[in-house]
Amino acid sequence: MGTARFAAHAGRSRGTYDIRLALPLSLIVIVTVVDILAPPEVHLGPFLVAAPALTASFAGPRTTGLIGALAVLAQAVVAVARTSLTDLNHTLQIISLVLISLLVTFLAGLRERHEQQLTQLRSVARAAQEVVLRPLPHRIGPLRLAAVYLAAEAEAQIGGDLYAAARTTGGSRFLIGDVRGKGLEAIGEAARLLGAFRAAAHWQPELPELTAYLEAAVSSDLDTPGDYAADGEGGEAFTTAAVLDIPDRSSVLKLINCGHPPPLLLHSGGVTTLEVREQAPPLGLTAFMTTGFAAQDFPFAPGDIVLLYTDGVIETRDRHGTFYPLAERVAAWSGEGPEALLRHLCDDLRRHAGGHLGDDAALVAIERER
Repeated sequence: MGTARFAAHAGRSRGTYDIRLALPLSLIVIVTVVDILAPPEVHLGPFLVAAPALTASFAGPRTTGLIGALAVLAQAVVAVARTSLTDLNHTLQIISLVLISLLVTFLAGLRERHEQQLTQLRSVARAAQEVVLRPLPHRIGPLRLAAVYLAAEAEAQIGGDLYAAARTTGGSRFLIGDVRGKGLEAIGEAARLLGAFRAAAHWQPELPELTAYLEAAVSSDLDTPGDYAADGEGGEAFTTAAVLDIPDRSSVLKLINCGHPPPLLLHSGGVTTLEVREQAPPLGLTAFMTTGFAAQDFPFAPGDIVLLYTDGVIETRDRHGTFYPLAERVAAWSGEGPEALLRHLCDDLRRHAGGHLGDDAALVAIERER
């Protein structure tokens, strides 16, 4: 976050805090004045307990304790103005207010420590995200890149969707995938696959050999291919993936698709689905393969954009249950550049979903420069 954005955020937070703090202060003043002016049989002092209770919901123990002390002082002023501090009714009210103020101050301290722990956990999660799912460069060789990860849960920045890029001597290689399942196990499987890709993409000479290496990495911790997942639901542990090789000096791209949604190619205003003739099973299910991995070539001319995505995009539904028509929305786009394309798709996808995605989604746009 830049300095100006941080200052603006801090200013907004401070303004919101001041507005919320004005509520218990106003409550103390109003209750005190009305209680002093009320008839003798009317007692509004018990309402003062709401002031420290409200403060404890958003402020720390110091501010809560201060508001509680002001409420006790206000109750004492009411007691002196109406009868005396030794009046039994007011004495009991003051004692009760002191005890409740101490209790809510203690609870405010617990809440503040809990929030500090959550902040630390979020920092660790952000660091883990940067290690596992590294941001893609904006440019690699003759290619311009853009990538985005849309988390279904607001507090989760990474899940089982993954993408990566690697530079080789003759071009660039890309991986996009989706690990079955959710939670820490899916993140662990994603980290395993990403690590294998980054380690082998530079030295595996051909795309089929690279994909076979990724398959071996995914299956390395399974007793048999298609072993049961650790969540106990009896589903196979596997990862859908698409692996691409884009040479620098040839207007083609090589693609191996392992059970993943097919990429889309934007060319001269049209959209083509890159369906391979022989799709391989998802990584981790080699027992179902009858042949080895085979790459297929597709035209990829200067100015073209290839869009990689996970099934969280095309399986997003609107309130009527209609799936997101990705190819149709891409074909209707008239902008330029991978960054603009992903901004358009993200905004459109959120509108289609009504602001909340049902599953994580990842998109990568790759443009060969003119």
